[in-house]
Amino acid sequence: MSVPPLITSTQNPRVKLVRALQAHSKARRTEGRLVLEGVRLLSDALAAGAQPDFTLYTETFAQSPTAADLLARLRALHVPCLPIAPEVMAHAAETQTPQGILAVLPLPALPFPSHPTLLLALDGVADAGNLGTLLRSAAAVGVDGVLLLPNCVDPFNPKALRAGMGAHFRVPLHSSTWQQVGQAFPNLPFYLAAADGSSPYYAVDWRQPAALIIGGEAHGATPAAHQHATQRVAIPMANNFESLNAAAAAAVILFEARRQRALYSA
Repeated sequence: MSVPPLITSTQNPRVKLVRALQAHSKARRTEGRLVLEGVRLLSDALAAGAQPDFTLYTETFAQSPTAADLLARLRALHVPCLPIAPEVMAHAAETQTPQGILAVLPLPALPFPSHPTLLLALDGVADAGNLGTLLRSAAAVGVDGVLLLPNCVDPFNPKALRAGMGAHFRVPLHSSTWQQVGQAFPNLPFYLAAADGSSPYYAVDWRQPAALIIGGEAHGATPAAHQHATQRVAIPMANNFESLNAAAAAAVILFEARRQRALYSA
């Protein structure tokens, strides 16, 4: 099998596309595509059934057994695998120390459930790393979907993709307003995680259909989220601690929901 010519210019159209997708949410929306870097993220996407448009890799990367296996899988899917000079990879990559492979893929579009049993609603989560971590916890728990309310960071931001560790290809995401949420799920209880919650999170019967609201890191949940919430729930803490960060709080509560469902369904 012949190897395509080495890409040596940062002005190559594919390289320019990668940079645009890495840097701008508008480009990701317009193109309907994203960039994944590294063996782990790309392997996870392939395992979830994603089909890359093309892959760029360095010749040094291709020399390892792991790389050879990944490139063989990509070629078996008829994905163009294009060699690229190390200095051009450094220009195209978002990470400070590129692993030597990246791929352009279509944005995942998993169908959002019309009758969910467990949703995560993110209200103004502005930190990309936190949002990615929240999606990772959501995938690990097995939530039916994640609602992205106004002022959330782009979930396909490179930092969010890295923190999500493949969750973006396993959990349906849907951007919405609180008005639209109310219309779509009029009978679903929404529990807002809040330091001043009226009851502990473990007192909720999470066996029933429900949604968890997690507010933004700096300012907490918006007035619209408070208005929509059925109840505010707190995580009791020792040593006079007031709160956990958004990602940690969500993980605690979501895994309690999973525990209850596993315990009482056995």
